[in-house]
Amino acid sequence: MSLSARRVTLPAITPIVLQKRVIKVYSEDETSRALEVPTDITARDVCQLLILKNHYIDDHSWTLFEHLPHLGLERTIEDHELVIEVLSNWGMEEENKLYFRKNYAKYEFFKNPMYFFPEHMVSFATETNGEISPTQILQMFLSSSTYPEIHGFLHAKEQGKKSWKKIYFLLRRSGLYFSTKGTSKEPRHLQFFSEFGNSDIYVSLTGKKKHGAPTNCGFCFKPNRAGGPRDLRMLCADEEQSRTCWVTALRLLKYGMQLYQNYMHPYQGRSGCSSQSISPMFVFFQRSISENSLVAMDFSGQKSRVIENPTEALSVAVEEGLAWRKKGCLRLGIHGSPTASSQSSTANMAIHQSQPWFHHKISRDEAQRLIVQQGLVDGFDNPSHGLHGGHFQLPPFE
Repeated sequence: MSLSARRVTLPAITPIVLQKRVIKVYSEDETSRALEVPTDITARDVCQLLILKNHYIDDHSWTLFEHLPHLGLERTIEDHELVIEVLSNWGMEEENKLYFRKNYAKYEFFKNPMYFFPEHMVSFATETNGEISPTQILQMFLSSSTYPEIHGFLHAKEQGKKSWKKIYFLLRRSGLYFSTKGTSKEPRHLQFFSEFGNSDIYVSLTGKKKHGAPTNCGFCFKPNRAGGPRDLRMLCADEEQSRTCWVTALRLLKYGMQLYQNYMHPYQGRSGCSSQSISPMFVFFQRSISENSLVAMDFSGQKSRVIENPTEALSVAVEEGLAWRKKGCLRLGIHGSPTASSQSSTANMAIHQSQPWFHHKISRDEAQRLIVQQGLVDGFDNPSHGLHGGHFQLPPFE
């Protein structure tokens, strides 16, 4: 019996080629870093990459911001957003920037919703039995069948004019409306102002100076495309708590459950994408086999040992991060070279710099801005801490 050989031709395997782009990301001190990233990278992935490159400790508050200096606007880029899509909406002539910094209030409304939704600004489309808790209000925002209604007075800038007008607004799932007759909610008195499906919500950084706003508690709708001031729908609240409520409600209605997933699963990355997507871990943890086999080691004794306890390994990593910062500060010192007299204070400064609350050599105005920037978190503008609306005021500097 003879056996006949058959040649089997396997189909060609087409490799997946990831297109890459170079982006520039700025820190608060205006230093920048260029990163080569795939076109489908998310904001959370960029933050994770920068945390690793800078030896930072990840406490889930690191955030990517979109900064539009020519309009005096800024917004948080949500963790799931594709960064390259954000950049594609920028005009060629615009000097926009991506900033990487902490935002402790990003998901604070999931932890303490009572600080974000004042009772006098929330009502419900259907009658409710008994009192509605802030947690139930959040659940309504995330539900597709029910919704709370946010309402109150806002200053609106008339398009094509410099004047502002105080009007009664209502935020519903279908969009933002204003009343043409006082505080009436009757359908015949409500006029559509803006939807938020094809727009992004920005906060105004210099509303009074840049746009002539009544206060600096401004925010606006900007279409998802390049455009100038004429395309903006500008609004302004009387106080910071009111603006925070409006902006938080708009984020919840725009992104819904996606925000909650970002909060609950900060490392989920692009798991919701198609099966052809490359895992974010694979994209920028492209380590060699030898690097993947590295383990935590302790060389402090006469004999080296492998650190098997995960808690101990994390503690060592944190200590090494502090030592790395201290070494960087000692390299700089005073006028570029550390002296014996300055080493002690510089070392202490290095330890402080690892803390999120430490800001070195800043002015009163900058300190005030940082406090306001964090919103209703850790006592900033927190009513339960004896602060009354508005901004927390710093005592006079000595």
